[in-house]
Amino acid sequence: MSIANALNNAISGLTAAARGTEVVSSNLANALTPGYGRRELDLSPRVLSGNGGGVHVDGVSRIVSSSVLAEFRVARSGLGRSTVSHDFHKTLESSIGLPQDSGSLSALMAGLETALVSAASRPDSDVRLRGVFDAANQLVQKMGAISNTIQDSRTKADRQIGLQIDMLNDDLSEVSRLNRQIITEGANGRDTASLVDARQAAVDRISSIVPVREMPRENGRIALFTTGGMVLLDGATSTSFGFQPTGRLTPEIDSNSATLGRLTIDGEPASTSQMTLLAGGSLSELHKVRDDYGVAAQAALDAVARELHDRFADPAIDPSISAGGSGLFTDGPGNFDPVNERGLSSRLRVNAAVDPAQGGELWRLRDGLHASAKGDIGNSTVINGLTQAMGAIRQYSSAGAPDSAGSLGALVAGVLSAASAARLAAETQKTHDATLQSSLQNALFADAVDSDREMEMLLQLEKAYAANAKVIQAVNEMIDNILRI
Repeated sequence: MSIANALNNAISGLTAAARGTEVVSSNLANALTPGYGRRELDLSPRVLSGNGGGVHVDGVSRIVSSSVLAEFRVARSGLGRSTVSHDFHKTLESSIGLPQDSGSLSALMAGLETALVSAASRPDSDVRLRGVFDAANQLVQKMGAISNTIQDSRTKADRQIGLQIDMLNDDLSEVSRLNRQIITEGANGRDTASLVDARQAAVDRISSIVPVREMPRENGRIALFTTGGMVLLDGATSTSFGFQPTGRLTPEIDSNSATLGRLTIDGEPASTSQMTLLAGGSLSELHKVRDDYGVAAQAALDAVARELHDRFADPAIDPSISAGGSGLFTDGPGNFDPVNERGLSSRLRVNAAVDPAQGGELWRLRDGLHASAKGDIGNSTVINGLTQAMGAIRQYSSAGAPDSAGSLGALVAGVLSAASAARLAAETQKTHDATLQSSLQNALFADAVDSDREMEMLLQLEKAYAANAKVIQAVNEMIDNILRI
């Protein structure tokens, strides 16, 4: 009986060593696989009829720190949010330009003032009058380019919302499918670690879109909630999200526009409170870029455009301009109506009356925008008035201006300052979030596959296998000796 027990013990040892080798080989093969959880073989002493019966393979454990993983996912959501914010504000700041940049909004505004001063000193010079026209035209084109950049960013955000909603639905469906498969495989006694790996990868992808918390449920399945408390998946079905991209956004389209694409949850429009429950990741920040940041940036730029229009359309400076008429700048081809301020920066044009390419005359810059005939070529009254208007400290006409009063130059500086401050804040937050995610990822790596440790384990398994094989060989020789008697 003792020989039989010895043989059983050795066979169980061989089985455990072989299974351990399988686990080690899986770990080594997946050392660089994202989302792979290191495996460990679970062993316990086997007892037969009250006596030692070798070793029992209890199963294979998947080693992942659930608490660190949960915090890593929240950090990943935060980094997604701050990255979206930083990208928008950095793009906005770059499109406005820094004051020292020759093509910046500040430089072009100063260039127009310089051109006016130059023309005022020689109002008879067509070259200097042309300089005023060119400077005004460059300024208008710059404002249009900035407006296009803002709307491009909003349109891109709208399109990315649609893509992220598709990804979110796909990954929630994948987690639901894997939940069912894990229950089935586990009930049949099969290893589910690889399925859990795939499920973790899907949840990780979800966490890049919305901040998510994983809750364990019976039979190995999980439920998913946002950190705000919205149910994403709990039970047989997952929450279904919908979104129809708007297409090309324009300054006139805001969060109140009927044509704007809106998020739906299980077929119903998402309420404000539901949107709050989704906050904290890239999805909510993309909505802010489209509906808040972009709209505010456009309003600030339109405030500059309106102030530029109004200061150059003052009848007190140019008597040829009637009340409500256009001066050097027009809203498209016509007069500006204050109720249509939104998007003015994209429509602002230099008055065709001074554009030689459209049949206009440069001398009207000197004699009046709507003058019917040339005046005194040495009269610089109008040009001096326009120069003074640019630098005058007065109340701004638009509610979208970052300050209540100041000069044109101060208004542009305020717009740039606000953009730069927002970019800096977003950059600081992004750096913080990236550092946090990196530290948590390193903490996860502490439980990841260590190739050196696995090779050491492989050597131990090799020795254990050889030792148990030696026991079997010894038992075999003992039995042979008995049979030879």
